[in-house]
Amino acid sequence: MNPNSTATPIPTPQAIRTPLCDLLGCHYPIVQTAMGWVAGSSLVAATTNAGGFGFLAGATIAADRIEAEILRVKELTGGKPFGLNFHMFQPNAQQLLDLAVKHRLRAVSYGRGPDKKTIARLRDAGIHCMPTVGALKHAQKAIEMGANIITIQGGEGGGHTGSVPTTVLLPQVVDAVNVPVVAAGGFYDGRGLVAALAYGAQGIAMGTRFLMTRDSGVPDATLQRYLATRDAEKIQISYLVDGMPQRMIPNEYMAMLEKASAFKRLRIALSLALQWKAQT
Repeated sequence: MNPNSTATPIPTPQAIRTPLCDLLGCHYPIVQTAMGWVAGSSLVAATTNAGGFGFLAGATIAADRIEAEILRVKELTGGKPFGLNFHMFQPNAQQLLDLAVKHRLRAVSYGRGPDKKTIARLRDAGIHCMPTVGALKHAQKAIEMGANIITIQGGEGGGHTGSVPTTVLLPQVVDAVNVPVVAAGGFYDGRGLVAALAYGAQGIAMGTRFLMTRDSGVPDATLQRYLATRDAEKIQISYLVDGMPQRMIPNEYMAMLEKASAFKRLRIALSLALQWKAQT
């Protein structure tokens, strides 16, 4: 560079910041979703310390360990804001609600949501209610119940997902509601964030991208399977695991279920249900 040049120096890039960052207390408008058995204290703390906003997967953390996980995130982050995910059909749903209020968590996320009275209790405690929806009518209903941030997940999302593509669902919801909208389903880098902001979202939520980090605790063999899948056409949607649509990478377990008789699938389902009951 010519020291005598009078050209204006290129400014240092500034972090992209939206009103969502102020609501959630994070540096970047990037949310780490509450993936079951993946989003534990280590991942949430790493996300939070990196400037994003993380959700603990309260739906799959054992009832006798959940408070310890909350306290561990607080310890690892120096008390930075984070959130908790739950489902009202959980046996310990009330415990999670009480813990969210007790520890003054910044936000809760959920699918099948709580009633107006429960949401009002959370809102009165200063907790943002941030459900994930896959259709416009569900977003409108969630706001009617008291939610003040909406995460929309299009059909490109991993795991349980809907049928409406993100590029269709996102502008529909942004145009119809008056609360901040977070976009999920198919986002994995800065281009996706910029695209979501252009559609009118205030941030993005990602699952698989965070699952691929060393802090997720996912076995290396599983990570390698993800990395080896480059062709999106190979991704499939199946109802065989639990009767709900799930978008996933083809694997040996799915192949076994596809070939199994209805009786064998029922036997597997009952066995797994009993294991799940024992854990929760």
